[in-house]
Amino acid sequence: MFRNIHFQSLIGNGMMAVFGMVTLSILYRNLSVKDIGTYIFFLAIIGLIDTLRSGFLSITFVKFYSGTEEERALKVAGSAWLLGILITGGCAVINIPTYFIAGYVEDLGLALFLKYFAIVSIITLPSFMANCVVLAEKRFDRFLWLRIFTQGSFTLSVFALAFMGAITLNSVLMAYVISNIFASVAVLVLRWTRLPALKYAERATVYELFHFGKYSMGTNIGSNLFGVTNTFVINFLLGPGYLAIYNLGGKLTQVIEIPLLSFASSGMSILSADYNKGNHGEVMATLKKLVGMMTIAIIPLTILSFIFAEPVIHLLGGKNYVDNEAPNIFRLFMAMAVLYPADRFFALALDVIDQPKVNFYKIIVMLVVNLIAVVIGIAIYHSLYSIVIASFFPTVVAIFITYRPLNRYYNFNFWSMYVSGYHEVVLLVKKTLKMAV
Repeated sequence: MFRNIHFQSLIGNGMMAVFGMVTLSILYRNLSVKDIGTYIFFLAIIGLIDTLRSGFLSITFVKFYSGTEEERALKVAGSAWLLGILITGGCAVINIPTYFIAGYVEDLGLALFLKYFAIVSIITLPSFMANCVVLAEKRFDRFLWLRIFTQGSFTLSVFALAFMGAITLNSVLMAYVISNIFASVAVLVLRWTRLPALKYAERATVYELFHFGKYSMGTNIGSNLFGVTNTFVINFLLGPGYLAIYNLGGKLTQVIEIPLLSFASSGMSILSADYNKGNHGEVMATLKKLVGMMTIAIIPLTILSFIFAEPVIHLLGGKNYVDNEAPNIFRLFMAMAVLYPADRFFALALDVIDQPKVNFYKIIVMLVVNLIAVVIGIAIYHSLYSIVIASFFPTVVAIFITYRPLNRYYNFNFWSMYVSGYHEVVLLVKKTLKMAV
């Protein structure tokens, strides 16, 4: 079991989630609601900029690197490094005028972003490239350590600040920077980044990665914009305090996001390797198992979240958040989570079968649907609940849009995914019980 790549990926992402929850719990108990909102807003827009790089390279790197010969792998790694450096350099150039503009911006979170987003991009580049490499090479043991280097060191820093009674917004942001520097230095020393492959970068491969990546980048940015759009709306129309409440209720859905992300990370390399070898039937069989099994696994978690929402919110954020909207926001997000596996893995499969353009157009439609739903909801109800409910509509639209091209690629019945998932879950349970006996 411990050598299973899905299990290793799950442990790595699960550990990151645990570190993230512990960190968030400490911050919610030691920072004011306004400072928490500012911190969340800063990370949200930093994440949007990072999506520019990860959108170009993360899926692209895994797709073109997995299952290839060493000569081809070196060209892909070197060309990806070159693109990463160019994107990061572009951020640095843009950051020069924005640094001076920041002094005229009243919102603290936005001002911090305008000042320091290039610095964050530069210090995270080596750890980002290492993440691409370990995923493409299916080295999920290294993936686990990479999570410890980044999120683990940050959690330890925040805990130390809390122990010394020195937690402030500035000290937390400084800890964030230092932990990312530590992670990047560690992966460079351990040689997990394939930086020496930079000398094998070639124009043809750079263009190949670029033309694929431009669509996956648009898709990633669009996906990230859902959260950022909601963050902006809440921050500027309702206030940073409401953003803290919204984030707390939504953050707990990591109990769903972590296994989804884990199986997407490990599944991407398997799907890409099968596709590159021409095993199209295996691609679809794996996709159906992933969607079906994950959906079935989510259902009991959703039921438990409805029953224990208040105690869970109290555990993470403290008693001050139990009597506001946070528990019900958590319930709403978890109710919609049963749709997430189909949405996530359909999009992943489209990238694997060289249909990133469909994902890009899908995201544009989703953004429009989400924006309309959010604006109407806020205008009528002026409530956090309306923003959460609005996210249901683009998710349904996304599944409908992506199902059709996948069905043309390899004909399958939509409901057969859940039948396949059910049988896989039954087999897994029987195998586990047999091993226990």
